[in-house]
Amino acid sequence: MKTALIISFGAACLLGAAILTTSLAQNRTDASSFRNPAPGQLRGIWVDAFGPGLRSPQEIDQLVANVQTMRLNAIFAQVGRRGDCYCNNASMPRTQDPAVPAGFDPLAYLLEKAHGAGIQVHAWIITTSIHNDTKAPLDPNHVFNTHGLTKTGRDNWLMVRSDGITRAGNDFLLDPGHPDAAEYITKMYTSVVQNYAVDGIQFDRVRYPDQNIKPLEPSWGYNPVALERFRMATGRSDTPVATDSEWMTWRRDQVSNLVRRTYLEVKKIRPSVWVSAATITYGAGPANMLEFMKSRTYSEVLQDWAGWVKNGFLDLNIPMNYKRNHVPDQAKWFDQWNTFAKQVRGSKYVAVGTAIYLNSQEGSVAQAKLALETAGLDGWVAYSYRTTDENVNAGKAVVDEVRPQLTSKLNSSVFAQPASWSAAPVNHFSAISGRVLQNGVPADAVNVELFAGDRAIRRVKTDANGYFGFGIVPTGQLELRTLDLRKSLEVKLGEVTDVGEIK
Repeated sequence: MKTALIISFGAACLLGAAILTTSLAQNRTDASSFRNPAPGQLRGIWVDAFGPGLRSPQEIDQLVANVQTMRLNAIFAQVGRRGDCYCNNASMPRTQDPAVPAGFDPLAYLLEKAHGAGIQVHAWIITTSIHNDTKAPLDPNHVFNTHGLTKTGRDNWLMVRSDGITRAGNDFLLDPGHPDAAEYITKMYTSVVQNYAVDGIQFDRVRYPDQNIKPLEPSWGYNPVALERFRMATGRSDTPVATDSEWMTWRRDQVSNLVRRTYLEVKKIRPSVWVSAATITYGAGPANMLEFMKSRTYSEVLQDWAGWVKNGFLDLNIPMNYKRNHVPDQAKWFDQWNTFAKQVRGSKYVAVGTAIYLNSQEGSVAQAKLALETAGLDGWVAYSYRTTDENVNAGKAVVDEVRPQLTSKLNSSVFAQPASWSAAPVNHFSAISGRVLQNGVPADAVNVELFAGDRAIRRVKTDANGYFGFGIVPTGQLELRTLDLRKSLEVKLGEVTDVGEIK
């Protein structure tokens, strides 16, 4: 395939959305043309697996009681920490955390207790990080053991830096440009949705790492299998430098393809499940899409969350707007990122993620008020349950003493009354998924076009495993075209229309 044919995920989808807007003179429902009313007001808290909260029945009982007292309605629980699961029935092995009693299923127990109290549970999974120790995990089926440092060729799925380093800080990570790694990541999320009545799943660290050779230089993604895919897609034979624009676009698209595939697979299982992402907001906020494409988020860690939201592959965007309210520049950045997130959300939803661990209690209350009282924002999520203000984070105070103080301040000025947050709306949701095979082999990076009548309305590229998808599409009779093949389909509201394999 020639270089000129490579189109970034975000650019291609935004172009498709523009075409779609001008092409729907027919009588068909266009889910991108309006936004459902917010299904309540999201009030959530992130509960990580690095401290008390999820590890025993007693911790979970206390967690649910505390969340009720705080008048929150959603727990974002870190069930996938690093290639493992705080659960017994997922594609990832059960955690080897010694604080979890033998046989105990934290996720199942959390769901029972939280749902009994009217609180949602969103399964938060670290997307790429799989291990952070020089000692191998105990479980022989852990992905680090089966596809980590000791493996070679296609069996090695690890992220590699341009200088050959395979560890970002302390972490070993999976490369989303490796087809088998991408498939494994999607199954991490779908296995949880298949086996547990979670209200949502959440991507975290769905991007390339921070630990680059130089600032502003995206140095990761050099797994040999990923590199070879890039060469085949572009017709190049070199090893590109980190800032090569074509290489940056290709890597960014691998992350976007992963989000797209996982979103559609989850929605095929249960359309009402929220699919969210905790997204990056480094530095000052952009005023528009062009500025976003110059930001560290887009150009350094190669995360195009604006494209995901606008093109329907997230239901809920939660920017990690981790700014200190008492620092003037950061307070300004906080407002800028909130404004941009509203600007690009399309028909989807946006809640503000704030760092209560970086702020005083008063600062956190002020940010919560901004998040919940600003028109167009749908909620607030706090990080984190175990570090409730800057003094707890600095070791100067005890969380069990500070949490009631913060709760009192929030309830008296922000959460005067309880609020609900319902299942993800499906009455205007419609999407398409499928797979292209060529000579029995997954067709990588081929164009798939969506037609309404004789007019092309959307275009995407297949991922490494031949999968494609469209996130916000009109209902009714449409046609897919790819290679020399055509396939008719009828899109209905409230579901993913899966066309299966196109051969």
